[in-house]
Amino acid sequence: MRGTVRRFAILVSGLLAGGPLLACSVPGSSPTASVSPTSPIPQAINKIKHVIVIMQENRSFDSYFGTYPSADGIPTTRGVPSVCVPDPQTTKCVKPYANHADINEGGPHFELNATADIHGGRMDGFIDQARFESATPDVMGYHTGSDIPNYWAYAKNFVLQDHMFEPNASWSLPAHLFMVSEWSAICDQHNNPGSCFNALDQRGGPPNVSGTDVNPIYAWTDLTYLLHRHRVSWGYYVVPGTEPDCENPAAMSCAPVYQDSSTPGIWNPLPYFDTVRNDGELSNIQPVSNFYSAAKAGTLPAVSWVVPSDGVSEHPPSPVSFGQSYVTSLINAVMKSPNWESSAIFLAWDDWGGFYDHVQPPTADANGYGLRVPGIMISPYARRGLIDHQALSFDAYDKFIEDAFLGGQRIDPRTDGRPDPRPDVRENLAILGNLVNEFDFTQQPLPPLVLPVHPTTTLTGTPK
Repeated sequence: MRGTVRRFAILVSGLLAGGPLLACSVPGSSPTASVSPTSPIPQAINKIKHVIVIMQENRSFDSYFGTYPSADGIPTTRGVPSVCVPDPQTTKCVKPYANHADINEGGPHFELNATADIHGGRMDGFIDQARFESATPDVMGYHTGSDIPNYWAYAKNFVLQDHMFEPNASWSLPAHLFMVSEWSAICDQHNNPGSCFNALDQRGGPPNVSGTDVNPIYAWTDLTYLLHRHRVSWGYYVVPGTEPDCENPAAMSCAPVYQDSSTPGIWNPLPYFDTVRNDGELSNIQPVSNFYSAAKAGTLPAVSWVVPSDGVSEHPPSPVSFGQSYVTSLINAVMKSPNWESSAIFLAWDDWGGFYDHVQPPTADANGYGLRVPGIMISPYARRGLIDHQALSFDAYDKFIEDAFLGGQRIDPRTDGRPDPRPDVRENLAILGNLVNEFDFTQQPLPPLVLPVHPTTTLTGTPK
């Protein structure tokens, strides 16, 4: 097992101290047409003053919500899974099954693994890939609502996104680069966006990834550049501990690498961006304790990204329960905050982690999309109980932020003042849904749903 898994209570106490029109449906109701992704920005979006993106690690949609009522979950016949994935070692196939283990193994999650898992749309390569790392793969296992009751409660009371796809068919670092910039690239020269070129797998990552002492050059344009130009506040909050992914992205176990808000890395790429340094905004990258403090004081920035450390990331073999407790503590902090009534929280997991999912990802462009991951939107203006079937990716977060705070300005080489050779403007792809559809700005704001940080679950084998 990678690293030492600490008790969540110790961890959290330390944190506190320091395109096409796609359908949306509510369980038990008929689908309703969504608004076109190119529709005018509704004026009521200005009710949202605070966007919080919480990014967790390595879970597929089916592994967490495959049995959620009315969602596009694991195919069944008379309540029994009707899909069966071949195991090349036993020459048999394995159906999805309930796995209540708090600690999971998952599978490798590199670009080649994604391609093999998808297998031309057959979605049957998961066990084959996991066999390279494990004698007893658990990638066909899924968690039930009783295992992750808080996550299911958020889905029931707010919005569940059942077609949220990783923006790229690869691993954590490029996923986080897409989260803040809509692109993963390698650049030859500082402050020269034109020197960058596409790099889906991002082999030129931080030194602790590439095995060298040479810092990467991130010269292309990220969202913070536009936020700074428009004087929109932002914060990127990092849990101190160890990184939640391996130096080799295809590996499932590795020695821990230390991280905090001052150490650029896989989950904290912004310090390497020329724009962040040139704008004098390195101090916006902060320890997560500052997020709790800002929420309590009602001083959250307009845009917050929050990333975990290994122990609370849900990245195998870190416990599911630790991650759920940590995420609950973040959401509770916002719900108890004076900022709650003007907030939108987007919760997702950065990649599929090798776990089974039955939905073939649609093709967005040369880089994506990747496999499906869980996604939840939480806000006083959420359409309660909605299951959003729109095709989404993390690009939709940036699109919503741009619409809410930048008047629809995009990270677009033709208009943002920093031309780079990115393949396209991700936020404008016809396939991408519009998160505005998940809100009802005319409704009475929903009350906070403060949940127990340590809920009773059916998880087994939780570390003491």
